[in-house]
Amino acid sequence: MTTTPYTSPIPVRRAHLGDAIASEWTKMRSLRSTLWTLGVMVVLVLGLGVLLAYAIGEASASPDAYEGGSVLTLGLLGMLLATVCVITLGVLTITSEFGTGMIRTTLTACPSRGRVLTAKAIVFFALVFVTTTLVSAFTAAAQCAVLGTTGGASAGQWIRVTVGVGLFMAFLGLLSLAVGALLRHSAGSITTMIGLVLLPYVLAIGLYTRELNDLRTALVEYSIPALLGTLYTGGPVGGMPMPSGWQPLWIIMGVTAVALAGAYTALDRRDA
Repeated sequence: MTTTPYTSPIPVRRAHLGDAIASEWTKMRSLRSTLWTLGVMVVLVLGLGVLLAYAIGEASASPDAYEGGSVLTLGLLGMLLATVCVITLGVLTITSEFGTGMIRTTLTACPSRGRVLTAKAIVFFALVFVTTTLVSAFTAAAQCAVLGTTGGASAGQWIRVTVGVGLFMAFLGLLSLAVGALLRHSAGSITTMIGLVLLPYVLAIGLYTRELNDLRTALVEYSIPALLGTLYTGGPVGGMPMPSGWQPLWIIMGVTAVALAGAYTALDRRDA
């Protein structure tokens, strides 16, 4: 008796990066940590920005005389605090799967580990970039509306404060994701990234001798808060010689690229 092999009516095709991206997007929007971290970020940036603008407007008879420079720089404080939210989300994007063991299911469904990490990076980068850029633009517009002036902000500064800051925060989040892939532990990865943000200032306190002045200056001017502040001001923070303009973005991109290269290597060579 001859039997006919079963043929599924569902078309079979090879999985590709788009499938992995769709899967990671489903995970990202299903996690409560995404809503909480990005929600807190929006509240911090928008709330503190508008609050500072209102306080300055009430304290000064002439908002145009704001001594801090452009009104757009008022968004820096909220964005500095928001770095903690982005770092946390970046780490949890990958370490949460290692913590629960779901990474084994993910790698079973998609054996290409590089594809999994690439999909996570694309989804995370796009989400943080869009969110940060929109909240930065809305905060800047709200500050100008509260004070009734742009404070002499140029078109270049508007682009840096919105698109530039959005890119910087997205790359900072990718750096956190890469550290999470390397350490595979949520608390350890978040602590490492927070230490990376704060350590230059802690070390600078101890490097108070004249001989170590150059090292102290370099630690502070290339720290993450200083780089982010440069995007808002357009020039060196506190009179420091470097960096300026868009240079902070190139620096964070380079550091993130190195960390991601290590993450790809570690994910490919180590057991899940």
